[in-house]
Amino acid sequence: MASIIDALKNELTAIVAGAGDIVASTRDVAKNTLVDTLKAGGDVGAASLDVVSGVVSEGVGAASQVGASVTKASVGLVSGAISAANVVGADLGMTTQNAAHGAVKGVSSVGGDVGEAAVSAVEGALDAAREIGTDSGSLARDAVMGSLRAADEIGSEAGSVARKALLNAAALPHDVIDALLTGKTE
Repeated sequence: MASIIDALKNELTAIVAGAGDIVASTRDVAKNTLVDTLKAGGDVGAASLDVVSGVVSEGVGAASQVGASVTKASVGLVSGAISAANVVGADLGMTTQNAAHGAVKGVSSVGGDVGEAAVSAVEGALDAAREIGTDSGSLARDAVMGSLRAADEIGSEAGSVARKALLNAAALPHDVIDALLTGKTE
């Protein structure tokens, strides 16, 4: 895994430092890195899905190192991870959860806003859903679940911040978010 992370950091650092569109750049790097990694591994199982979280988290770190927006990088990294899963036939739901988990953990590790990270992870899932033509509500739900799992692992305050940010984000599907966070279906 260390060599994958080093290669990702080097590629992201080179691309992000000169890129105008951080979301597209990080999406492409994450997708290409994960497609190659997951194909090389053969069976796309739980261990491979753990790689997704690590790649996204390390990608956030690389973006931070070059002064790029970690929340914008999170959108691209999550979207790219989901697109890669689609290409190799991996479980989209689990990949989305792991990618969102990695985004929130990565942003937290560089001192970023956990709430913004959670929202960015869901935005990345929605971008991927549009790109690959799958159910956006399902991927949004999975991204919320992965984001909240990561935020809760960080601490109760981070979990609260993430929940509040998700509920207040204007650009997210509130029927999905509300149902997950409050248990209300209407």
